[in-house]
Amino acid sequence: MAPNGTFGRERSWGRFGLLVLAASLSPVAGYPQTRPVPPCGNEPVPAYPAPDSPAVSKLWSRAEIGRTWKPPTCTGWTAEGFTTLVSTVARFRYSAGGEGLLRHIGAISELSGMRYWSTTHQQWQTLIPDAYALTSMQAGRPRNSFGVSEMTTGNSLYFEQVDNLTGKGVFRLHFSVVSADRIVFDVENVSTMRYLFLPVFHPGEMQSAYFLDRESDDVWRFYSFVRTGLNASSLVTANDASAINRAVAFYRRLAGIPTDREPPAAR
Repeated sequence: MAPNGTFGRERSWGRFGLLVLAASLSPVAGYPQTRPVPPCGNEPVPAYPAPDSPAVSKLWSRAEIGRTWKPPTCTGWTAEGFTTLVSTVARFRYSAGGEGLLRHIGAISELSGMRYWSTTHQQWQTLIPDAYALTSMQAGRPRNSFGVSEMTTGNSLYFEQVDNLTGKGVFRLHFSVVSADRIVFDVENVSTMRYLFLPVFHPGEMQSAYFLDRESDDVWRFYSFVRTGLNASSLVTANDASAINRAVAFYRRLAGIPTDREPPAAR
């Protein structure tokens, strides 16, 4: 369910039938694909596509940028390296302004039912069966959605989310910049995530960072990092195409695009 305002819609790829996965392996014109660069006073890498174009995702390998890659300071991450690292860039139309985006971000329960393309099962599946805001970082204390007044620069909030692979976990939602024209926030797990009862992500090993910048009255720029830490288990990090589809699902949800709209980012 979308907040007040009209969200832009992703156009059909039509003749651009090549998947984002394939596109992500090609250099973006004008920028060498040496390492990811978020929009923190620099031109981003990958570069933003045209408005209404599909999101562009790139999976970065340790062979490209090194096992001890140091995250840009503006991500707020301090640990070096990664097991998987995906960057996603897009431009989308949104007319409700920064406050409307914050309401959408704070509506944690609306993550429930979010879908993605499972490359293992070759079908659309539910990525997040359930999600809700928490009164504190302690699990099992649900509350209503976060209000705009709570989502301020420097503030941290907590929510619980059920992932279709790793089950239930508690996450921290931290805002580093909140203004009318720029919203920067990051998310990381604060509880251990398990797959088939085995620990696969210890606290802080599932991270994502999001940069939203207003380009015009109804166009916003989107840049995200999704990272799993160096010690993350290969039980849930071996599928590169799945990592891309999961990252794009979160972009689509934020931009008001049906998360199971054809085609998926990667088959």
